[in-house]
Amino acid sequence: MSTIIINTVKKGFFLDSVALMRFSREISRLEGVEEAALMMGTPSNKEIMKDAGILTEEGTGAAPGDLIIGIRAVNRDVAERALEKSGKLLEGSSKGDKKGEAWRPKTLSAAVKSDPQASLALISVAGEFAVSEARKALNEGLNVMIFSDNVPLSDEIQLKEEARELGLLVMGPDCGTAIIDGVPLAFANNVNRGDIGIVGASGTGMQDISCLISRGGGGISQAVGVGGRDLKEEVGGISTLMALDALEQDPATRHIVLVSKPPSVSVVSRIVEKVKMSEKSFTVCFLGMTDLELPENATFAPTLRDAALSALGGPIEGEDFDPVRLAVRPPEGRKGVAGLFSGGTLCAEAQFVFCNEGEKVCSNVAIPGAVPLSAASEEHRFIDLGDDEHTCGRPHPMIEPAVRDELVYSTILDKRVGVILVDLVLGWGAHEDPAGHLLSGLGSTGNGRPVLIASVTGTDQDIQNRSSQVQRLQEAGILVAPSNADAALLALACLEK
Repeated sequence: MSTIIINTVKKGFFLDSVALMRFSREISRLEGVEEAALMMGTPSNKEIMKDAGILTEEGTGAAPGDLIIGIRAVNRDVAERALEKSGKLLEGSSKGDKKGEAWRPKTLSAAVKSDPQASLALISVAGEFAVSEARKALNEGLNVMIFSDNVPLSDEIQLKEEARELGLLVMGPDCGTAIIDGVPLAFANNVNRGDIGIVGASGTGMQDISCLISRGGGGISQAVGVGGRDLKEEVGGISTLMALDALEQDPATRHIVLVSKPPSVSVVSRIVEKVKMSEKSFTVCFLGMTDLELPENATFAPTLRDAALSALGGPIEGEDFDPVRLAVRPPEGRKGVAGLFSGGTLCAEAQFVFCNEGEKVCSNVAIPGAVPLSAASEEHRFIDLGDDEHTCGRPHPMIEPAVRDELVYSTILDKRVGVILVDLVLGWGAHEDPAGHLLSGLGSTGNGRPVLIASVTGTDQDIQNRSSQVQRLQEAGILVAPSNADAALLALACLEK
């Protein structure tokens, strides 16, 4: 039985990346399919497919506006069935103008004409086209959320400067999370409405804080993502500062949370000055920073959990959590901790907790105090599986947790590892049952495996239902902490056993 690789190119067929990742995941699940990807034919996407071993000569000839379907299967019959399934999925996605279904405008201009009251456009196209589409939206008087990545930094700067001149906000590029007027956008959760606003250059950080606040009885007025590069010196925090101005004028917002990895020094000073001038109270969480001088109306929070607690001004779920009491002794001789994360900010937070306790940490996305990842390293290992190196030709692990499977199972067999940390992120765009997927492969690992500790970012209002996800994990013997920071502390407590 020999492996077969097939490509089909659909000329001039566009579908946004989230839908394509969802379809890719569904095709990959078919029996006999080794790898599958549905991607627009941009140079960067073709490189990804080439690296994943699913690009043929036909796919190589695709134009940026064409859709490539790439299948690698155990034989031609399986590959042909996978292509047929792909065609049916794509056909279903384009039936918006059929009887009984809502009409879907083909262009941004048509969308604006159909709904003149619209004030926000969400851009999810290949990075090569994102700037031009965002500029069209700005010219229509719309604020813009750019989900797309692979946008040059120079283009981001120019776009944000143009938007600022128009009095409009650009969220992104690579902005994966927002909640605007109660509507979750991209990767976001169903949380309570309330009087706490969030501005963040961190998607999973915003998700974690908003969920903790909601589970603590508070609520979110607005959650504004700005993209991971907005706080770089070159960009200057343009969108962050504009978002702060907007929330300052919002009567529904009482308190504002800022979350990001450490900004550049010049941007920090601008943010602090903006906070100082505000009449509202603030919580500032710049993960990895240990000291920051703030005005009297602001509180510094070292972790996402601390940020939620500060914003609430009171206890949150799990406030009585005692890691020492719940700790379990790892198997004899296993002293290391491996963190396998789908959320990059959650990976950074766990690193910070360990470094703050004097532990040595290595990571593929090392924060200050940690060192680059090395297979031979004796440090605890924290891996962001949502980083590009792990998602080439594959969906993000929040969408498809199978991306994490191989590493989870090999880590269980690693005799150096006594504790494994994993995060499960629920909500819109995420896998429908991440707990079930994780558990499906653990039954055969037997006794003597490392202690497994999980955090679950989400709410009971999410379609996955956080309580049921937690219960399933606990019934399987996995320790579940109320937050990602608590999970890291529990891992440390297990080592001390």
